[in-house]
Amino acid sequence: SSRIIRHGTNTHHICGDEEEELLEARCREVETRLAEQQCTLGELRKELSHKGALVGALRANLKDKERHFLEELKRRSHRSTILNTELQKQTEAAAYLSFQLHAARQKLANNQGAQYGAEQNSISQEMPTGPSAASPVVKPKRKSARSSSGQLRVERARECVPIEKVTGPAEPTAMPDPALFLHPRRHRARSRHSPAQRQPPLGLEREDEEKGGGEGPMEPQDEAARLVSTATAPPAAETKAD
Repeated sequence: SSRIIRHGTNTHHICGDEEEELLEARCREVETRLAEQQCTLGELRKELSHKGALVGALRANLKDKERHFLEELKRRSHRSTILNTELQKQTEAAAYLSFQLHAARQKLANNQGAQYGAEQNSISQEMPTGPSAASPVVKPKRKSARSSSGQLRVERARECVPIEKVTGPAEPTAMPDPALFLHPRRHRARSRHSPAQRQPPLGLEREDEEKGGGEGPMEPQDEAARLVSTATAPPAAETKAD
């Protein structure tokens, strides 16, 4: 029985030593892992602190930029307000000047109209009144020098052409009866019972009046000779026109 007890104690000691060795090995492994984790944690802390410093610097830079931006915005808003005020003043000044210019133009136009009316009145007063006064002819404005020169040439050519070629020869008047002028007393007696005699042309009467002047009525013989000459004149005019 003692042998069995000794053998049990020996085996128990052997098992205890092996367990201790296993436990010590596990403890060393855990310690190494813990040391590695602590080292990794230290590195992470260092990196975190470095990144925290970068974040602080970025925040400071961002705040600085924001402050500069706000100052620039404030300065530009103030400048924009000043420019808007100046623009409004200039707009009001331009509107006032345009109003004055429009008023001056209207005044000038009224003055010119009044002056033109006064000139027309003075011209109408200076011109002679009556049926013999010739009314002013308003000539149309010519578009170009060529058209004006062409019209001038046509007018000159018309002036050079005789009237007979344009209107044709004058119609011959019938020769009056010479007995009317050879026996005026008989004619006067007959004229009381007969219709009115044929009047000579107005142009011929005017020419005779101009030639005669204030000498009085023409004699019957002279009047008969004049009528005979007028009756024979148209054939000569026809030959001249041909």
